[in-house]
Amino acid sequence: MALGGAALLVAAAAHIGPAAGWLPGPRALLWPALDGRGDPGRVALTFDDGPDPDSTAHFLRVLDGLGARATFFLLGERLARHPELGRRIAAEGHELAVHGWRHERPWRPRPAADRREVARTAALVAEAAGRWPLWYRPPYGILTGGRWAAARAAGLRTVLWSAWGRDWTAEATAHGVRAEVARSLRGGGTVLLHDTDATSAPGSWRAALGALPGLIADCRARGLEVGRLRDHQTPLPPEWPRPGERID
Repeated sequence: MALGGAALLVAAAAHIGPAAGWLPGPRALLWPALDGRGDPGRVALTFDDGPDPDSTAHFLRVLDGLGARATFFLLGERLARHPELGRRIAAEGHELAVHGWRHERPWRPRPAADRREVARTAALVAEAAGRWPLWYRPPYGILTGGRWAAARAAGLRTVLWSAWGRDWTAEATAHGVRAEVARSLRGGGTVLLHDTDATSAPGSWRAALGALPGLIADCRARGLEVGRLRDHQTPLPPEWPRPGERID
């Protein structure tokens, strides 16, 4: 009985232990790559939860007008429904990355399902982008042992963020999103926003969209170049799978 209980505790720790990386303070100090830290002269702009035919095109239009490119972390089930929109994002010079198949919280260990769904999403992303993706960001930023292993098996590097706009709430405003990002963003940081309200408060994407011009202007005024994660991140450590490399 005691051994069974100990085994359960070990399994639970292996499952949820990596989620400690969600805490911004420890993450910035202990795991700068997971925090999205990169070139100090740049800022990586990222969007989660799309693609969305009702909103993503508005972000593409604004980004094009500002001469900025970004990384879009896509959900597999949404990309499967809107593959043409994924192809459009890539064709306009943006980077596609993996956000998982569905936007779910990982209450229970499910390593086989994690591996299958991350690989399935990565394959769809590769089909839309014409290249194997580099990045994985787990839904809600909750990194479990199973999700980490699934990303690694698919040849993906896991990354969270170092600044966000809290743009998913019903109370979000363009001014508030811009101010929230500015509060914690530094050179070399990665910004998290959302180009859809698919998993957020209805209409909340409009706050992120409205904040974009000012947010990018703020970065440029500080001499920071805004762009894709792949242009900003430090080289992969030697033990990490190379981009496009699959691990069986």
